[in-house]
Amino acid sequence: MTRKKIDQMSGEQKRIQATVHGRVQGVGFRYFVLENAKRLNLTGWTRNRFNRTVEVVAEGEDEKLRQLLHVLGSGPRASNVINVDYYWQSATREFEKFKIRMTR
Repeated sequence: MTRKKIDQMSGEQKRIQATVHGRVQGVGFRYFVLENAKRLNLTGWTRNRFNRTVEVVAEGEDEKLRQLLHVLGSGPRASNVINVDYYWQSATREFEKFKIRMTR
């Protein structure tokens, strides 16, 4: 996984923006992300991109976001994740829940 870090303090609210590459469309990947984000009490969204990647923006506790990154790297059974590019940002707290957005 490729990553760009900013200062990360445990328990503090953070945001990750990730792009998942590989066989990640047509395999239930967005629903996999949705289920895991909800399980981890994260907010944000996921969507397919026209370039055949999946984009994820999630906010929550540092450790929960790390757990989400771990599952993004494995994906659902039918997927084949090649790489996850991501970077950390400060949380904006603009989301109330996690949802699936339209392809863009």
